Amino acid sequence: MNKKQIIANTIIFVKETLKNAEGGHDWFHIERVYKNALLIAKHEPVDLFIISLGSLLHDIADAKFYDGDESIGPKKARLFLENEHVDEETIVHIENIINFISFKTSFSSDKKFTSKELEVIQDADRLDAIGAIGIARCFNYGGFKNRSLYNPDIAPNLNMTKEEYKNSTSPTINHFYEKLLLLKDKMNTKTGRQIASDRHVFMEGFLQRFFDEWNGEK
Repeated sequence: MNKKQIIANTIIFVKETLKNAEGGHDWFHIERVYKNALLIAKHEPVDLFIISLGSLLHDIADAKFYDGDESIGPKKARLFLENEHVDEETIVHIENIINFISFKTSFSSDKKFTSKELEVIQDADRLDAIGAIGIARCFNYGGFKNRSLYNPDIAPNLNMTKEEYKNSTSPTINHFYEKLLLLKDKMNTKTGRQIASDRHVFMEGFLQRFFDEWNGEK
């Protein structure tokens, strides 16, 4: 089976698997990350087959929707890719991308997997967490988890452990300070940094307006 057909089959598989997913982690999130990754990849020395499969499968079973089980995503990806007769080296690479793409891996000092493809897909995924869409996704997930918008009595935790981050139930606004505003400086590629810079400014403007309205100043 040629690579083009495998990518087409992957799209069908992901659409079907995520058809009932939470709105911030559904097929449209995957599609945006896929497009972002291909855009960034134009300027990086990467394998486009890995970029395509990795971006399409990176959230095939997000651990936050599986009681924190981080093994399900890589397993689902492997089973699918084996069925598509993808070579073992590529499958292992995709598994590693899924295992190491998440923001929560930055809390650990353990040895990490690295590749240019991971860097590109990680940037693409993080770009979808900031800017206008990032704001929409953040509040969509907060609503999904029935979290308050903001509580002045609950300060953001800027020194969380990985477990604290995974188990956090803090108000949605806190997530901007605990993650989203930090992403601009965690980009791996020049293209990612350029796009992130603009989206970061948009979020800062949104937060200023949010607090102005919250405090009855606008």
